Amino acid sequence: MTSSKIEIPGEVKSDPAALMASLQLMPSPVPNPEIKHTKIFINNEWHDSVSGKVFAVYNPATGEQICEVQEADKADVDKAVQAARLAFSLGSVWRKMDASERGRLLAKLADLVERDSVYLATIESLNSGKPFLPTLFVDLQATIKTLRYFAGYADKIHGTSIPMDGEYLTFTRYEPIGVCGQIIPWNFPLMMTAWKLAPAVACGNTVVLKPAEQTPLTCLYIAALTKEAGFPPGVINILPGYGPTAGAAIASHMGIDKVAFTGSTEVGKLIQEAAGNSNLKRITLELGGKNPNIIFADADLDMAVEQAHQGVFFNAGQCCTAGSRIFVEDSIYDEFVRRSVERAKRRIVGSPFDPTTEQGPQISQEQQNRVLEFIQSGVAEGAKLECGGKALGLKGFFIEPTVFSNVTDDMRIAREEIFGPVQQIMKFKTIEEVIERANNSDYGLVAAVFTSDINKAMTVTTALQAGTVWINCFNALSTQCPFGGYKMSGNGRELGESGLREYTEQKTITIKMVSKNS
Repeated sequence: MTSSKIEIPGEVKSDPAALMASLQLMPSPVPNPEIKHTKIFINNEWHDSVSGKVFAVYNPATGEQICEVQEADKADVDKAVQAARLAFSLGSVWRKMDASERGRLLAKLADLVERDSVYLATIESLNSGKPFLPTLFVDLQATIKTLRYFAGYADKIHGTSIPMDGEYLTFTRYEPIGVCGQIIPWNFPLMMTAWKLAPAVACGNTVVLKPAEQTPLTCLYIAALTKEAGFPPGVINILPGYGPTAGAAIASHMGIDKVAFTGSTEVGKLIQEAAGNSNLKRITLELGGKNPNIIFADADLDMAVEQAHQGVFFNAGQCCTAGSRIFVEDSIYDEFVRRSVERAKRRIVGSPFDPTTEQGPQISQEQQNRVLEFIQSGVAEGAKLECGGKALGLKGFFIEPTVFSNVTDDMRIAREEIFGPVQQIMKFKTIEEVIERANNSDYGLVAAVFTSDINKAMTVTTALQAGTVWINCFNALSTQCPFGGYKMSGNGRELGESGLREYTEQKTITIKMVSKNS
């Protein structure tokens, strides 16, 4: 494939020689990295699984096995919950610890992640297929910022005083929920671990966390760093295992008070059902998306094409925020399609450790096959395959960047979450039409609008049923901003101050007074 600009910090060189020189200044991955932790982490100790089972972890760029990891199931979850409950018991070191000290421990963890960021980015790329440089500059930086953000919030979780009628003094207090089960997806293992772990710990909870079975390695390394940072035993427990066993045990466990999950809507429904059928545990669900990206004729076309490209192809399309329903105003439709195809053909697919690579593999053979089946359904239902559409390479789970035009709303590729490098481009005529079509989805995670008319932008933005709407940008996420979905894209919010509230119970305390003065 031909070369193109790549998104890296600092000035991007267009001259090939200058580009190579600048790439040589970029950090390099750790050669032949040692996999340091493959066991279950409970009570600040490493354990073999109770069953004695292990499972294989693979490199999706080659299909080769990296190592074997201990496989947690219900018996291991029971052990972890027991440790977490003991750590959360009244009078424990953790419960008596000052909130500012909890913040210091989180800040220390952030420092340790920063210290080992090149190693962590290397392992993340090896295990997930993500290109190394974006992993280092996006995923690792977001992980560190999330830990530091919630570290700063630990001693700033305030209640309020309330002027209650009568001779009473009333105030509220935010208290930790208790033991929190957390189930992490495979598409952003480090980032999602921080999104869940940091607010839970900042609020004083204890955690039983399960990484995805496809990508447990960086999460297990984080476990070692939590011990090095000084977290007391039992506060953070990390159990690699499968969803139907370890994940299901977490969702239904009577000793777990809250569960947070990021993943598919299908599994999210099972978790919500399990929570209801057990102890009605609190839940936060960040689920699927089929996100509209609306391009008006008055938009900056070059910017809109590039943002739409990155919005769907970033992380090989394996993003819940992927802008996979692109609605383009009819007067610029043909030109937008032409430029989008041209950009997709320039996208560099290859080894995660090649510094010029923009797109790595899909996470697994199963996921690759699923995406290819979606592509075939698009062709069968009458969409025009403009480019791509095939597996790429002799090994690994790569797929060509794929663009469809002439897509209609009733096609599978326009309604179901593909989770792969597949761009669907649809045509619209009026603002009323595109609002109705954009909202005609079971999902409501994110959306975007590209226009130079602020009135048009705000009209569309306020009408869209989505938890986040971007204007003239895409995937502009930040630790400070709440994130979550409408409809079947989930319940609750992560990040920002709103993310803290998901890990607390609000208690009202009222004191009878002899007399009251205003």
